[in-house]
Amino acid sequence: MRGKGCCGARGRTEGRTFPSRATARKEHQGTRRARCRASKGDKGEVWLLDYGAGNVRSIRNAIKYLGYTIRDVESPKDLGRAEVEKLVFPGVGAFGSAMGELNRRGYVEALREYIKSDRPFFGICIGMQVLYEGSEESDGVEGLGVLKGVVKKFDSAPGKPVPHIGWNTITVEKEKSLFIPKEDYQDARLYFVHSYHGVEAQPNFVNPTASSSSCDDQDWLLAQGKYYDDRFVAAVSNGSNVFATQFHPEKSGAVGLSLMDNFLSAGESQAARGQSLASATGDESGDLSLAKRVIACLDVRSNDNGDLVVTKGDQYDVREAKGEGGEGDGDVRNLGKPVELATKYFTWGADEVTFLNITGFRDFPLGDLPMLEVLKQTSEKVFVPLTVGGGIREFTDSEGKFYSSLDVASEYFQSGADKISIGSEAVHAAEDYFGGGKQLSGSTSIEQISEKYGKQAVVISIDPRRVYVKDPADCAPLKAVKTEILGPGGEEYCWWQCTVKGGREGRQIGAYEVALAVEALGAGEILLNCIDRDGTGDGFDLELVDLISSAVNIPVIASSGAGSSQHFIDVFRATNASAALAAGIFHREEVEIREIKAHMVESGIPTRSQD
Repeated sequence: MRGKGCCGARGRTEGRTFPSRATARKEHQGTRRARCRASKGDKGEVWLLDYGAGNVRSIRNAIKYLGYTIRDVESPKDLGRAEVEKLVFPGVGAFGSAMGELNRRGYVEALREYIKSDRPFFGICIGMQVLYEGSEESDGVEGLGVLKGVVKKFDSAPGKPVPHIGWNTITVEKEKSLFIPKEDYQDARLYFVHSYHGVEAQPNFVNPTASSSSCDDQDWLLAQGKYYDDRFVAAVSNGSNVFATQFHPEKSGAVGLSLMDNFLSAGESQAARGQSLASATGDESGDLSLAKRVIACLDVRSNDNGDLVVTKGDQYDVREAKGEGGEGDGDVRNLGKPVELATKYFTWGADEVTFLNITGFRDFPLGDLPMLEVLKQTSEKVFVPLTVGGGIREFTDSEGKFYSSLDVASEYFQSGADKISIGSEAVHAAEDYFGGGKQLSGSTSIEQISEKYGKQAVVISIDPRRVYVKDPADCAPLKAVKTEILGPGGEEYCWWQCTVKGGREGRQIGAYEVALAVEALGAGEILLNCIDRDGTGDGFDLELVDLISSAVNIPVIASSGAGSSQHFIDVFRATNASAALAAGIFHREEVEIREIKAHMVESGIPTRSQD
């Protein structure tokens, strides 16, 4: 999922000299919003193939935002109809799950024929991967076979987390209609979220309708990406009407909208006329590797009047002090409305927005209609990834009807979430994992959701607190480390005890152990909180973040304690954290996201620059 716009001219391309990023940004920013508004209106009809993937609402919102109406494909026969002039095939999830649904609904052969006929097609993420013959993610499952070869998994290594999540740059190989003008997209930062990738783009058939001047039958490669030493296919095209991207344009801010506009307008977009929707920003730090993400978090709950508000606690206490002496429980701290704040942080340049529903609707998660509505409204205005947590678990309602964790997660995905966050249930799953001899049961929320939607869609929220010990043997077999922050009795060692129920109950398992377990169970990312640092403004717990980010090979988001821009620099320099999250300092406008990013650029940290 990625923030707002992110791309731009990078010095020299094809012998031409382009303005610097700073100059280009000034030229673009003054008119970009007006152009976005001018793009709205009924420009025609776009057909959408929704086969039951994850967050399809986002692509719907992006298409509507660009001024088009949407019509859903209802059966394989629809793909043969002449009025299907533009087909978008979004994909979020696992290769096997996607192909299983396509086969079950009878779309496989119809899709092959549609693509072979060279009619306008845009595949996204899994929508690109299924063009290949198969994938290492799902052995034995056949893809559409439009492209030769099998989709490969990224090699995992210390310091190289997989999935590949975040804003990465691309190299545009051909100036086809999707990337016109080329200089606006060369080295652009776009949002990727995947564990598997294409290696090459060789077609399995010759396009019978495209002219030789517009179609290179030997190579569909349109753009490449690089993740550490792995080069991968970022975009493909048959040279005329068929396009697919590994990144998510609908989650890539202004530049992503510009790409969608290029496809939908068939060469008549603002970009093709030299009026790009994308601002010429990318990465002024000079580092084209995967950007470190800055995430805005909104703790959402109902106040005493029943209104849904954004709040912020101090060590998880979200109520104001009451009484002259400050004693007692006052009203829930109200820092704003969820949709308004999320939209503001998007305009500030947040790379992602996370909603944590801290009431969690413990008795009836699917009755959380206000939170579902927040997601729906936010996804209409915020074109970066949205994560939501709180209440993602199985339950039985008052009438005795059972709902699985997958049922609950699916409702959140359909409402606009790109990723879901699991908290207490993950701790219990980790306990069962170790108690069962490290065997996978297939029944946990983590396993069920990652099997359906892919591991990249599952974030585990860990809420630990420090426990000091005089000797590591005192907490064995749990992992203890030597700490520079001594305990109240001068203890030199500590471990981090995991909690559940919003920090109200401690469990006899550590953050280190939970992290190892959830990675094995199929989680794709860890949101690492710290109760001791929450609301203090003293900075992230670097010892904790370093311990966890060094122990797992999935991305880790540092959370709790941010009080200044320097704290973000510190955590990115001292640990392998892929992202850092803050809440209160943004809500109170003590530090703006653009200020943090400017500091990151000055420090040479790869950064997605402000739109």
